Amino acid sequence: MKIVSIVGARPQFIKLAPLSKEIRKKHKEVIIHTGQHYDQELSEIFFKELKIPEPEYNLEVGSAEQGRQTGEMLIRIEEVLQFEKPDWVIVLGDTNSTLAGALAAAKLHIPLAHVEAGMRSYNHTMPEEINRKVADHLSQLLFCPNKNAVENLKKEGLNKGVYLVGDLMQEALAENIRVAGRKSKILKRLRLPPKRFYVVTIHRAENTDSRTRLEELASLLSKLDRKTIFPIHPRTKKCLQEHGLWSKLNRFRNLVMLEPVGYLDMLVLEQNARMVLTDSGGVQREAYFLGTPCVILRNETEWSEMVGKSFKLANDLAKVPKLDFAARRNTRTIPKFKTSRKIVSLLSRASVPGKR
Repeated sequence: MKIVSIVGARPQFIKLAPLSKEIRKKHKEVIIHTGQHYDQELSEIFFKELKIPEPEYNLEVGSAEQGRQTGEMLIRIEEVLQFEKPDWVIVLGDTNSTLAGALAAAKLHIPLAHVEAGMRSYNHTMPEEINRKVADHLSQLLFCPNKNAVENLKKEGLNKGVYLVGDLMQEALAENIRVAGRKSKILKRLRLPPKRFYVVTIHRAENTDSRTRLEELASLLSKLDRKTIFPIHPRTKKCLQEHGLWSKLNRFRNLVMLEPVGYLDMLVLEQNARMVLTDSGGVQREAYFLGTPCVILRNETEWSEMVGKSFKLANDLAKVPKLDFAARRNTRTIPKFKTSRKIVSLLSRASVPGKR
């Protein structure tokens, strides 16, 4: 079969790495990179470090308002799909690239598979919640990372083509954590003793688009009692500058602000941090698999099964500086089975409408 995989952002590149490798053992894959993340630190380095094949198409859409960005992706993806005529389209996660890919495939009547289906925060102000719901309801195959996702789909009347396959991010982590330990020099470069520092990432619109929320997060960062490593997403940096908070952050003694870091460096930071603070679903899961305590900088999370003694939702940011978790050992790195192999097996067995 010919399978088109559509990606555009950091977490999708990570998930694609093991999946693409498995797809190409049996089928022809065509990768479309929408260009949603286009910086070298957020795009090229992931393809290089994870040894993902060069995309056949880079649509170079870049950043824009959500409607304009999604619309431009839809136009360009549709053109590629009409030319390639694939048997299946795969979309991953919950970004604008996911939404545009799902809409393009559905309108052209091309069978669609959604990887990481069924995740729900039930916060409909989040763009990601809309994206994932639309993708799920347009898909013929829904690949779920956990049992909660399967149950969420059942509540919405989606029972056909639903499969529990596990988490591609865990598979990617398991394959790369030792490589990261050998290759990454970031701890030495930043002079970071293991379990003596924090890592923070912030990028979601609910945190960056509100001046009040950004001020609350800046206040939180000022009160943390250990060196805090903050790889800053370009969009977050722009919002901080627009709201007049960038110079304020630069004055915080314990805060080390960096350009975005590569996948291997990020894994090493997460593995060796005393605590991770993040609004990223991917970073949450990586911390969870690595056994590193995490504070989720949101009022809810799609990954509710992680919340517990060493995983906290930051419903009240004022309480966060008082949290301190004992360092934990890595206990969850190795998945029970290869998610990529299961997905490709199910795709291989699925019937393609119009073909025998």
